[in-house]
Amino acid sequence: MSATDEPGIIEAPFETALSERYLVYALSTITARSLPDVRDGLKPVHRRLLWAMRLLKLDPASAPKKCARVVGDVIGKYHPHGDTAVYDALVRLAQDFALRYPLVEGQGNFGNIDGDNAAAMRYTEARLTKAAILLMDGVDDETVPFRPTYNGEEEEPEVFPAAFPHLLANGATGIAVGMATSIPPHNVAEIAAAATLLLDDPAANLADLMALMPGPDFPTGGLIVEPRESLIEAYATGRGSVRLRARWAQEDLGRGTWSIVISEIPWGVQKSRLIEQIAQIIADKKLPILEDVRDESDAEIRLVLEPRSRNVDPAQLMESLFKLTDLETRVSINLNVLMPDRTPRVLGLRALLQAWLDHRQDVLVKASRHRLAEIADRLELVAGYIIAYLNLDEVIRIIRTEDEPKPVLMAAFDLTERQAEAILNMRLRSLRKLEEMELRREQEKLLAEQGELEALVGSAARQKTALKKQLAALMKDYGADTQLGRRRSTFEDAPVAVAISREAMIEREPVTVILSQRNWIRAQKGHADLSALDGLKFKEGDGLARAFHAETTDRILIAASGGRFFTLLANDLPGGRGFGEPITLMVDFPAGEDVVAALAHKPGMKLLLAASDGRGFLAEGDELLAETRKGRQVVNPKDKARVSIIRPIPEGHDHVAVIGENRKLLVFPLEALPVMTRGQGVALQKYKDGGLADAITLKLVEGLSWKLQGDSNRTRTETDLTPWLLSRAAAGRLPPQGFPKDNKFQ
Repeated sequence: MSATDEPGIIEAPFETALSERYLVYALSTITARSLPDVRDGLKPVHRRLLWAMRLLKLDPASAPKKCARVVGDVIGKYHPHGDTAVYDALVRLAQDFALRYPLVEGQGNFGNIDGDNAAAMRYTEARLTKAAILLMDGVDDETVPFRPTYNGEEEEPEVFPAAFPHLLANGATGIAVGMATSIPPHNVAEIAAAATLLLDDPAANLADLMALMPGPDFPTGGLIVEPRESLIEAYATGRGSVRLRARWAQEDLGRGTWSIVISEIPWGVQKSRLIEQIAQIIADKKLPILEDVRDESDAEIRLVLEPRSRNVDPAQLMESLFKLTDLETRVSINLNVLMPDRTPRVLGLRALLQAWLDHRQDVLVKASRHRLAEIADRLELVAGYIIAYLNLDEVIRIIRTEDEPKPVLMAAFDLTERQAEAILNMRLRSLRKLEEMELRREQEKLLAEQGELEALVGSAARQKTALKKQLAALMKDYGADTQLGRRRSTFEDAPVAVAISREAMIEREPVTVILSQRNWIRAQKGHADLSALDGLKFKEGDGLARAFHAETTDRILIAASGGRFFTLLANDLPGGRGFGEPITLMVDFPAGEDVVAALAHKPGMKLLLAASDGRGFLAEGDELLAETRKGRQVVNPKDKARVSIIRPIPEGHDHVAVIGENRKLLVFPLEALPVMTRGQGVALQKYKDGGLADAITLKLVEGLSWKLQGDSNRTRTETDLTPWLLSRAAAGRLPPQGFPKDNKFQ
């Protein structure tokens, strides 16, 4: 007997068999596990959990029951899967940091935002919330179809009536086979407002809807910094993402010190994992400006970040952390849902709202028809009761004398079988005049309700009005003035993409930069007294050339006599305990040239540049910065001239004073000099012999000051500079009496 002749064995190509079975598995995953229904926003496991809890009468006003009881009912009657998976789903429905509007109210340990797991199901209890009750409101009114459970013993609803917009309110995430869904949570009051607009104006565009429903509203709050155009595009196509940042504030600790307090973290980020990330960055010294992180959270989140120095820029510190940690995340938007025909489809926001409204309108009509059937049944009985009261004596006689009173009653008063049966089952104490009056009032009331419902079923306009009343009730119950309804995530303008400079990663501290005569450079901590640096040690034959104050975040400009500028970062300079290092190890300093100037660059600064031949110009300090070792050529001295003067121009200075080697002094307006990025410049002073000795800027009203010779440290000021105030490139005149013989202003 061959293998194909054996019972239960089918011969088929392996590829075909595998593809068929995998397709069945894929469809099962898509339709029965991972994607939410567009009508109620629920996956089967969540729907079955809520249904089982409803049958256990776990409404908000009742006492909760053990979660083990709920899970047992679900896996025993509706959901043939493992108890751990079902309990995990139940736990998530109760976590207020996971769901914007929890569907389950839990008692006991249901986990926390740190990532700790919930207690075992035998220790925890649960009951439904108001939102869950709204989801199932009307399920007994023949508004939704039912189907047999997996074992055929009971029935379960295929979908809920969904008076609560769960799909958009709480969102959904899931990974199926070949597709996924990611729907962020939103604010219920905003959803209701947008849905109301859609009812009033079916042609309303997306921009109008998003004016009322601007974007996600996450359970953990945070700042949404996604550009408005990107959000609109994501909700139009059903695909996109949103940038979500932690909410932080600078907290003043007094005496100039401060810390950063983080009060809200992005949705889906575990607080403990976030703290680990920040602590690891500190340990790896990836962010030197951050000193410590502390978790001071209780019921509210409070993460405290301590900077290494009070001089750290808090905005730059946070921008660095946003780039390095999950303090900023991207939440995916993929509005992939199951349509009523069980096919998956990616919809835009407008289509999602319309699908929910269509479902609600269908539920409204079916509930109205169900109620009409109930009214018709009751009116039939009430009419029979009224006939009995109108003919009470004859009814009693028939009942007392006839062996089979039912057919006699039906024939005598033209009653239906149900009416006759109801009359026969009446109690004697109901046979009173008051009862007859109550029946007539009930009949009038039912007839009025019947008329309203018939009008409702037959009028789309009335149906929309009824839906708008339901939406208005939602907006009231979940309005901005309620604790649960207030918006938690707020919007801010998208930050400009700015590359965090290396300087931003450096702690801002004062240093004293020291340059020796042989061009060895170092940085001593603190701002030392520049007049008391005689005790500094240098290599044999070397000595102090210049020293100035700076900060570790500053860039140091080094100017060579050939006109080339180099840039060093103060934080990279060797420490002040040794002799330092030669500049030539840090930059390609030209051989045979001298260092003309070394100074700390300040944003927005201007400098006076002049060469020994008396030519010069003004330069923007930002244009002198060089990014490479080769530096930047700025001044092009003519022939054998060399750059000799580089002076920062203080705020308010309006004139230039120039003195030549021929001891002629000239003062002219600062505006006479051009601002250049590179070149020889213009003539500052005219010489017959020699060249430029010194140049400086000044305020004309304050005059010109110079230090008197000798050890007195006294200065002299010439306030009337009229004799020397000439046009640029003039020859000048001899300086005032007492001017230094070395022809130097300082």
